[in-house]
Amino acid sequence: MSAQGELYRRLKWLTFFRLLFSTALMGGAAYLHAEGDSSFFTPPLLAIYGLCIGVFTLSIIYALLLKRLKHYRAFAAVQVSIDTVIVSLMIYLTGGFSSSFSLLYLVIMIYSSMLIYRKGSLIMAALCSIQYGIMVDLEYYGVITPLVSPGSAGALEEQWRYVLFKILMIAIGCFSVSFLSSLLTEQLRKSRRELSDMEEHLRRVEKLATVGEMAAGLAHEIKNPLASLSGSIQLIREDIPFSEDHDRLMKIVLREADRLNSLLSNFLLFARPQARKMERIEVERALVDSVSLFEKHMGSSSRIRIDRSFAPGIWVEMDPMHLHQVMWNLLLNAAEAMGDDGRISISSLENGDRSARIKVCDTGCGIPENRAGHIFDPFYTTKSNGTGLGLSIVHRILETYDARVSVDSVPGSGTTFILDLKRAAAPA
Repeated sequence: MSAQGELYRRLKWLTFFRLLFSTALMGGAAYLHAEGDSSFFTPPLLAIYGLCIGVFTLSIIYALLLKRLKHYRAFAAVQVSIDTVIVSLMIYLTGGFSSSFSLLYLVIMIYSSMLIYRKGSLIMAALCSIQYGIMVDLEYYGVITPLVSPGSAGALEEQWRYVLFKILMIAIGCFSVSFLSSLLTEQLRKSRRELSDMEEHLRRVEKLATVGEMAAGLAHEIKNPLASLSGSIQLIREDIPFSEDHDRLMKIVLREADRLNSLLSNFLLFARPQARKMERIEVERALVDSVSLFEKHMGSSSRIRIDRSFAPGIWVEMDPMHLHQVMWNLLLNAAEAMGDDGRISISSLENGDRSARIKVCDTGCGIPENRAGHIFDPFYTTKSNGTGLGLSIVHRILETYDARVSVDSVPGSGTTFILDLKRAAAPA
């Protein structure tokens, strides 16, 4: 579920529980009125009934607006802010300093952390603390008097130190619950995001495995006749008398045969990676070699700058040719995304005790959100002369080492590919 969809669902539940709470409060007030001898038209009862009707009406308005609004986060912040005022008013109506409804502030902190996250929840904690402190101070100095005084005169009979202590306890409780609830909410969001990434990774693996098994045999069979065809054209070219038209056509045949052979080689590398020759590789040295070869390939005319930041002493265990192929494809993809000018940043670092992380960042055009989920699919490309196998080969090779590749892209700002490889112990 998307973040917007999840927030919409939570706002629907909040509206439902607000309706339920206002109905229960009205029912409780009606029950107490029926059990007592007081008149229905007493100011406390009228105020409580009015508050319940107001909350009920607000909930209906929220439900109607929820279907028309798009900015759910701002709408949630407005709702929570109004809820703090409603709770403060309820505390005032039911006894002020002596009211038991001050615990509702903590309930607001819990659901505000789920709707507007840590920063918004802490702001609401400050808002609740300020409202409660002002209300109790005004009651203590006799400026206001609660409509209902359950068995005491509230703050008027208490010492100033005890009043201050309760205000501080309410404030500390609001901030503590806000911080802990937002911490749990962030952990839940992180777990869901990781689970979503894992599900996407598994779907990608299943798709690639199916395509690879079906087409690898066919590609292998095509390569042999293609090699025979290319060799025969070369022999004919040498034996027949020179003709400019014939020579031009044969060059086209040879060029297209080479291109097709390259495509088949890449596809076979994707579908059936070569047998692994496991070696312990120092990541820094391997990356330096790959970057040096790529710079020679780009030539002196290229204006692409490559920045390096390699942490020493990080070792992995894999086939050196596979690591070189992965880095070559990522660097080539970054260069093609930037055109003739830009910057590529390559870094390696420790990612915990068991993982080594490599980042390849470019300042290219980025990847639109609707295409980000397909970039590792075979033959998916947006380039006019691309085959769509470069990133598929990267994913396929890393898959054989139980490693992962992920992408973080901002359209118009650039793309970052992140490789997480299993670390190996340094050789003795």
